[in-house]
Amino acid sequence: MKDKLSKLNSLIKKYGFIATVKKVIDYILSKLANILNSINVFRNKKVSKMLENILKNNQYDRIVVWRSNFGWNVPLFQRPQHISINLSKQKCLVFYEVTHFTDKIKDLKEVNKNLILVNLENKSIQKILFYKLKNINKPKYIQIYSTDWNMKLEELKKYIENGYKIIYEYIDEINPILSGTKEIPVNIKEKYEYMLKDKENVFVVVTADKLKEDIEQKRGTEKLVFACNGVEYNHYQNIDKLFEFDKDFCQILDEKKPIVGYYGAFASWFDYEMIRYLSKNRPEYNIVLIGTKYDESMEKSKIEELKNVYFLGTKDYKILKNYAAKFDVCTVPFIINDITKATSPLKIFEYMALNKPIVTTAMDECKKYESIFIANTNKEFTELIDKAIKLNTKESYKYFEILKKEALENTWESKTKLIIELLNESENKN
Repeated sequence: MKDKLSKLNSLIKKYGFIATVKKVIDYILSKLANILNSINVFRNKKVSKMLENILKNNQYDRIVVWRSNFGWNVPLFQRPQHISINLSKQKCLVFYEVTHFTDKIKDLKEVNKNLILVNLENKSIQKILFYKLKNINKPKYIQIYSTDWNMKLEELKKYIENGYKIIYEYIDEINPILSGTKEIPVNIKEKYEYMLKDKENVFVVVTADKLKEDIEQKRGTEKLVFACNGVEYNHYQNIDKLFEFDKDFCQILDEKKPIVGYYGAFASWFDYEMIRYLSKNRPEYNIVLIGTKYDESMEKSKIEELKNVYFLGTKDYKILKNYAAKFDVCTVPFIINDITKATSPLKIFEYMALNKPIVTTAMDECKKYESIFIANTNKEFTELIDKAIKLNTKESYKYFEILKKEALENTWESKTKLIIELLNESENKN
């Protein structure tokens, strides 16, 4: 309850009281809808038959159930969806948990042959699914994020008792700031501590060197793989040249100024002062910021008041590439702290695929790439922006070839293969 109250307080700060109340009401209504759907006997029989037909398909080597309330059709189409898509393409039958609240799915929906969206908040559907899976004689896994604070440790242990192995994706520093709470939520802390002890049933996927070092020091290298974030390369090669931008962005384009862009989360780790310095010292550039306000830090910074800084809000994954394609330089201006030292910024690989010069601060996971200009100070950040803007594909052919090479080396397909290789190694021993 303490964690929930802390989270509620964070939501009020993020969205305001009225918007938070609306979200809570929508959430309650979705819960009621799940209750009504769960007692629909005819529907449940239909779902049971659908699952039987899905499981009869023998073109899969293992079953993976992704447990989270992240959702599927959400603006932030990120690692969970990409990994699930690529698992399904590589002979895994994936059941991806959604909620009625995020996706309006009453029970289940096939995305493709081996990828099924399933509403596990509907208790009848959850019971039917795991009953059907019980009789499938193939390796079965529950996949979770280290940041998931809904699933209790007792539930995780119950899966293990029923023959499931756990894929624990250690994606971020265990930090209350990322949870939007004052303290680390109990469920996050307990699952993390359990993961360190259970080397037999838990596979660990890490996304940053700092996280890998943490696991190696506390647990060792058994059932461990490094698979940072990646990119759906082809998605960023298909820019809609006829796309109709919103009025605000059209006005920015009409100014014909070089555009310095960023998209992602806006939170306490975003370096607003670096953007303020750039804005003040380079009025000849327009700075475009796209994404979600994770907390109240942007309001406190007041950078939206700056003349050449434009915040456009969230853009759906399907169209975000069209906006980013208009950037002259792409950036990740993060403060260097414990959180960002353990961060694999997904957007850097998308920037690479867009063939855009990249300037970031000195994050460990950005220093690895030859195509990224690394800044240690506000002044250096600004000077590197200048340098990046002067690049062009004709005179700087080698640089843009490196961008493409590093993008292709970091596809979601390649990251998923690393996870499957880890699972295969263990399965072949049994």
